[in-house]
Amino acid sequence: MAEKKPAARKSAAKRAKTPAAKKPAAKKAAAKKVAPSRPATPAREPRIAYVPREARAFQRSTRQSPYKMRLVIDQIRGKSVNEALGLLTFSKKHAAKQIEKVLRSAVANAEYAARNENASLDVDELFVKRAIINEGIKMKRWTPAAMGRATPMLKRTSHVEIVVAERPEGR
Repeated sequence: MAEKKPAARKSAAKRAKTPAAKKPAAKKAAAKKVAPSRPATPAREPRIAYVPREARAFQRSTRQSPYKMRLVIDQIRGKSVNEALGLLTFSKKHAAKQIEKVLRSAVANAEYAARNENASLDVDELFVKRAIINEGIKMKRWTPAAMGRATPMLKRTSHVEIVVAERPEGR
């Protein structure tokens, strides 16, 4: 305990030796430069921007590898819904059936939202705004190999996301 008191005295002594040349708070505030305020701009009428109505649909953990699904979804991105459904209907790929289900669901979601808002919606004006395939979980399985061993198999899955929207006016 005797050691702590001299240390406390030293710090108090140091405080007493420091010069009191610090500016008072009033001088600090006066030293700060205040930026001149800008003149008020005249009030403008807000622009009414056209916001296209969107609807989206997901399918999680589709039993198809993302690589194979992306081959199909790249064909429909940016196309009108009718054109995309035509491509998917006549495609021989298994992924096309899964993507077609999601696209039909997105269109149904758009119709439902329009009905709830009491707004009109022309389904023929919808297009595929966003269509992505993400990697889902990998199911890990084992298959027999030579000499009593087992080798791993990864059964890949995909997450499908499709967003449909109305075409902006004038396009």
